[in-house]
Amino acid sequence: MNLKIKAFVGNSKYAVMTQIWIALCTYLLLAYLKVTAGLDHSLQQIVRLLAVNLFLRRDMLALLTNKPPGFEHRDHKTQLGLI
Repeated sequence: MNLKIKAFVGNSKYAVMTQIWIALCTYLLLAYLKVTAGLDHSLQQIVRLLAVNLFLRRDMLALLTNKPPGFEHRDHKTQLGLI
């Protein structure tokens, strides 16, 4: 298991420990998603797919199983509530 922490944000003991805990929780959530969804993708592939589609509004399971999106494309101003 490799948590892929490139650099630590803080220098204190608690900042480093918090960052390690967050990376561990993220890893465990992705591993749980992989097992419960029955995905054949590696964890690295799942992380890359989620990173590329981070700001898209799609169902995560549909994204990982290559299903087409189930929502219609709307005007961006309406989606963000800027009207």
